[in-house]
Amino acid sequence: MSAVVVLIIFFGIAVGVLSYFLIRMLVLPRKLSSVADFMKQGRLQAATKAVKTILAKEPRNASAHFYMAKIYLAESKHELALMELKTVSDIGQFEVDIPETEFRKLIAGLYERFNQLEEALKEYIMLSKSDPGNADYYYNCARLFDERGKEDVAVKYARKAIELDPRHGKAHFCLGLILYKTKHPLEARAEFEAALKHDPSNYDSYYYLGKLLKETNDYTGALLCFERAQKSPAFKLKALVERGGTYMSQGSYENAVIELERAVKFFKDEASTEALYGRYFLSLCYEKLKQLDKAIEQWEKIYTRKPQFRDVAEKLAHYQEYRTDDHMKDFLTSSREEFLEICRTIATDGLLLSIRDTMETPNGLDFIAVEGDSEKWLGTKKKPQLLRFLRVSESLDESSIRSLLENMKKLAIVRGSILSSASFTRSAIDFAENRPVELYNKEKLQELLKTAFEAKK
Repeated sequence: MSAVVVLIIFFGIAVGVLSYFLIRMLVLPRKLSSVADFMKQGRLQAATKAVKTILAKEPRNASAHFYMAKIYLAESKHELALMELKTVSDIGQFEVDIPETEFRKLIAGLYERFNQLEEALKEYIMLSKSDPGNADYYYNCARLFDERGKEDVAVKYARKAIELDPRHGKAHFCLGLILYKTKHPLEARAEFEAALKHDPSNYDSYYYLGKLLKETNDYTGALLCFERAQKSPAFKLKALVERGGTYMSQGSYENAVIELERAVKFFKDEASTEALYGRYFLSLCYEKLKQLDKAIEQWEKIYTRKPQFRDVAEKLAHYQEYRTDDHMKDFLTSSREEFLEICRTIATDGLLLSIRDTMETPNGLDFIAVEGDSEKWLGTKKKPQLLRFLRVSESLDESSIRSLLENMKKLAIVRGSILSSASFTRSAIDFAENRPVELYNKEKLQELLKTAFEAKK
């Protein structure tokens, strides 16, 4: 009798287990199917409720977690979606409701979104192995290997993507970018041009193509590329700064100011590299155009963010007198005609010389002068001398002395002077020491300005 009871109990348990699995096989798919229907209808709350009901009974139901991840993605809850997909990965069961390819693409994208590049790369490598004819997977591998600094491996994957799909514009761009960074300009240019050929909306390519053209002094082509690159959200500000820099390379400072002023209006992060260089280039343009108030304003803004940036501290120190010394301010910022009169005053009232001829030079002007008030200096024993006035910010080196001496030789003049709003390098001072050239640096020029204008009163 006991054996019969045991048999009945065993049979009952077997029927129960079998019934459980039959119900699971029949009911749960139906419930998951309803979840899919709810999602298609946009009824995310109903879908969420159905999935949570399933998970309450079966916490390790991989399909339910997968659907939960898709619901979170539809709600833009990306971090929660990644957590659900990680749970699916931990369970390790790819059921009918979990297409493995879709799963890996979703989780790879989320890993990358949260900067887990190593994990994202693993998923893309697995995708490339499961579907070796898909160029997109090789492209994504190339992109991520490049971000991890493994350019040699990235190049192989990018070339494989292009081999599979020669019209893959993003793969051409990726390869071009790697070649650009590894100093292969000709090959990089070919890839950027191929990227644009197959994907004209790849405006990022225009930015780097513009950089390459600028480096070869094709300024017209570079300006056009940077103009088109402004349609790229990632490169809009950089393209504006580069357009300004290109105009600067041409010596067209007025046009450079227009582009750079546009750029600084859009800077959101004043400490970013683009903002710092944009303002710095703008300040140099203002300096060239003798708009020192505006130049100093830009240097001060840079200094508050990064005091050690380039030579900003030196620029502010150099122009300190500009704020307190009106004569030096006039010397630096006056128009050409006014500058001529200031220099004439220095020569006549400061150095007590008589001017006989005037010649323009880059960043200044030259006077041929003699001592005293002799009217016919060629017929007297008084020998002429060449005065060179320069309004510059950079220290003058030995080459500036050589340039003056060459002009003196051409004019048969044996004495000369350089009067500069900047200082002189040690090599320039040493070179001038045993030659008939007198150097007036910024401090001496200030004294002369003060003496000359006081004498004129």
